[in-house]
Amino acid sequence: MRYSAQVKPISYLKANAAEVLARLTAEREPLVITQNGEAKAVIQDVASYEETQQTLALLKILALGQAEIDAGHVTPASRVVARLRAKRATR
Repeated sequence: MRYSAQVKPISYLKANAAEVLARLTAEREPLVITQNGEAKAVIQDVASYEETQQTLALLKILALGQAEIDAGHVTPASRVVARLRAKRATR
């Protein structure tokens, strides 16, 4: 994704806020806001933000799982299945 087309000065945001919000919702691409020629903020629609947060949460879970594997905190699947079957048999 190229962000060069989605860069606008803060004055543009101030003058065209409703249009910017409609575009963000329709195109679902973030907009970089500059101040004095320097990138200062990135805005995006709520749906994209929520998707990003869900993706980050999943990546964190995967990283934690990988850390557990690397630390040797694992149980063979066969042992887990046997334990579950034994638990089910006692019901």
